[in-house]
Amino acid sequence: MKMSGEYRIEAPIERVWDALNDPEILKQAIPGCDSIERLSETEMTAKVTARVGPVKASFTGNVTLSDLDPPNSYRISGEGKGGAVGFAKGGANVSLEADGDATILRYEVDATVGGKLAQLGSRLIDGTAKKMAGEFFSSFAEVVGGPAPEEAAAAAAPASGGFTGPVVGMGTWIGAAILVAAVVIALIAG
Repeated sequence: MKMSGEYRIEAPIERVWDALNDPEILKQAIPGCDSIERLSETEMTAKVTARVGPVKASFTGNVTLSDLDPPNSYRISGEGKGGAVGFAKGGANVSLEADGDATILRYEVDATVGGKLAQLGSRLIDGTAKKMAGEFFSSFAEVVGGPAPEEAAAAAAPASGGFTGPVVGMGTWIGAAILVAAVVIALIAG
């Protein structure tokens, strides 16, 4: 399963980088996030409760960051388990690019999903992943960039491109963030 996206965040690249590596900000932005704990400079764990169609489950995920190039890019690898409901495993490449006073965040997620969730079908998973990613980026953009009158909605909107193919959300989980969000999104929608 693959997912990719590009988002414009109305904040400088350094602030976006710091936020993507801040467990408290990620917890606020990831839908259904119960906790995120930093284990080391490159490892985090997260617990998320999510509903994918008729299935609601709690997921526990481990995320490792590698290929760090602050504040430009990194790779997130992780796996999440939802007990009998299923699992997700995968990674995401995340890159940031300054765009004036804003930042363009790009990510590419590749994940595999198993268990009951995998039986729900790609359309349902795709819809859930898109919804969760939209919620994540909307919240993340507001927390990082601050509420801007009419720009908050535009800041969270895809800059271009979007989701492609069968999708697993959870910024591969986030973060993607995306970092965890990316991995988290993949795990949740997974």
